This record gives sequence, structure tokens and C-alpha cells, in this order.
Amino acid sequence: MDETTFVKDATLVPTPPMGWNSWNTFRCYDLTETVVLGVADALVTSGMRNAGYTTLVIDDCWQDVARDPAGRLCSHPRRFPSGMAALGEEIHARGLRFGLYLAPGRKTCAMIYDRYPAREIGSFGHEELDAATLAEWGVDYLKYDWCRANKGGTGLTYAGAFERMAHAIAATGRPIVYSISEYGRSRPWEWAGELGHLWRTTSDIAPTWRSVMRLADKQHGLAAYAGPGGWNDPDMLEVGNPGLSDLEARSHLMLWAMLAAPLMAGNDVRTMTEETRALLTHPGLLAVSQDPLGRQGARTTRHGKVDVWRRDLVDGWVVGVLNRGSCPTTLRLHDAALSLGTDAAVEQVPGSGCVVDVWTGRELRGGGDHSWELAPHEMVLVRFAP
Repeated sequence: MDETTFVKDATLVPTPPMGWNSWNTFRCYDLTETVVLGVADALVTSGMRNAGYTTLVIDDCWQDVARDPAGRLCSHPRRFPSGMAALGEEIHARGLRFGLYLAPGRKTCAMIYDRYPAREIGSFGHEELDAATLAEWGVDYLKYDWCRANKGGTGLTYAGAFERMAHAIAATGRPIVYSISEYGRSRPWEWAGELGHLWRTTSDIAPTWRSVMRLADKQHGLAAYAGPGGWNDPDMLEVGNPGLSDLEARSHLMLWAMLAAPLMAGNDVRTMTEETRALLTHPGLLAVSQDPLGRQGARTTRHGKVDVWRRDLVDGWVVGVLNRGSCPTTLRLHDAALSLGTDAAVEQVPGSGCVVDVWTGRELRGGGDHSWELAPHEMVLVRFAP
């Protein structure tokens, strides 16, 4: 293959990808064909598909424990008896895109961390065959996960390993969204945009407020590297998973919307509460997330335990105020300014423009008064139109 001809298809992700990934809830041994089809049905009936969560990604452990005699990957015969091509057809029949997981070394992450009893199911030495297999199965999205790919005598480097698969995908001729997952170790925002459509900027997320804050902090300074065609990825959503309160889950989603981050739900959508469903499909938050300008937001100031974020939109901008502390604080709209209870100015309000509380949808007049009592870990998004 002539590698000089490679150009990624940036049109596949004009806005941050949205969908669902199996790992956070089902991890390895609980992942089955029945689970996947149940999730696919729930994405439709819950309204999540129509809200934009259109890609269903089957993460690690879908594979059989060994390749077939021709070197091809196969699905696990007990947990995925119909095979991945047939499963992909079922996913497509529900109006969803089909995503799968591979790893560039000799092992996948489940082989390392979950004692998955497989051998040589990593893609090292099989890149073109694996990419062709995915294309044959109708795969639309690939998560390619580092998983110590440089071990076992592969000689792989971060950028080199992901470049190999980028060229292999291109050779198939199938449009496949390419998710690069190396956990931000080699500053992928500086090189991955030439190869992939999204790239992890952090280690794995956990369903705790501390984890959400740690990952959000690591996005500081990365906004310039993202935009239509390629996105910084601070990992999947933990919305709806035990460990975050409803309020923390709302702030988590608001932050990811401000960051123009991919929104890959990781909860069990078959059994989620109505509160979780309403949050994940909230029209105002998703409008911020999917704004066509594609400008990632950034933290602009800090006032003690309160962070202020701003994101430019195609028709204005949005300001996010997050109370990270353990005590309540007050945010006020007064005299054409948005300010904290300490009178610290946050944003000037355009005199003739529209001001909207994104969560409630309430329109606020720039010259009027309004206040929010922000509980600990609560975030407010205020949208401005000039």
C-alpha cells in the first residue's frame, strides 16, 4: 500500500460522536449477544437513538479465545453464537451504527486485566486482515485500544501502531470512524488528528466525582486541537452508573457538552431511571454538545472552588459555572452581568440579546434579575445570543 496516499475522511464526524459502549457496565464476561440486542432495542425505545446516540460499540471480549486457521478473528461461540456479521445486521436494522473493539499489540486489555483466556487476538501482524474483516462485517466504528501494545517484542510505538491501522482501514474503502485510545500518554492531540476521528486524552474514567474532575482538569489547554473532523476524548460517560449522584451526573454531562467531547453512554440503558433517560436526551445540553461550530470550550477563570467555562457557539456562546466545593454558592444575573455571590464578575450580558438557562430552558432578560443557588458539585449553563 502506498502510505503517501492516506488522507482520513474528516466528514464522518462533523460533530462529536454519540453512542453507547459496553465496557463501563458489562466489562468482559457479562457481555453477550442478548445484552447487545437488548441495549440496541432500549436505545431506540428510550429515544436515545433519535436524540443522537446512534453508534453501538461492543468493547473487548466479543472475540473467541483464538483466531481461526486462516488467522481471522471470530466471535465468542457461546456468548455471540450468531456471529458479528449477523449481529451487525441486527444493529443496522434498528437504525444504529455498529462499533467494535480491537487492540494493536498481541493482547487486548481484558487479557491483561481481566484474565481473559485468549491468545494472539491482538491485531499485531494482522492489521490489514482485521480491518478487512471489520469492513466485511459492516463495522462503522473502531475503538483501537493500546493495552501495552509495545510488549511481547512488537517494537510498536504509540503513533506508529495507530498509523498502521489507519492505513489498513483506508485500504478497505469502508468509511469507519476511528477511535484512538492510548490514554493521553504520548500527547495524541498533537499527532492523532492526522489519523483518527477521536483520541483519548486521559486514563480511564470511573463513576466518582473525583474521577470526573480529574479528567476535566486534564482538558485544560487542549481546545485548539479539536474541531469538526477530530475530537479530544476524555473517555466515556458514567451518567446513570452507581457512584455519581443525579446532580453530579448532570454536571458531568454538562462538562462533556462544554468540552465538545464524544458522548458515549456507558450505563445499562435497558434499566435506567427516567431521570437518567431525561438527562441523556436533554435537548438543550445536546444542542450545546453538537453545536455545528465545533469549538471546544475552555476553563476561563477560577474563583476559589468555582470554575467558569466558556464555549463559543455558531449563534452565540455558553458560560458554565461549576461549584466544585463542599459549600453552596450563589450565581446572580443582575445589571447586565453574571456574577458570583462574592461579586466576582463572570460574564457581561448583551443588552438586546437572548439569555437562556440551558437546563430549565427558561429565557432570562439581560436587564432583569435572576439567581441560582448552586449546591456542591452543581453546574449551571447559561446560553447567550448577541
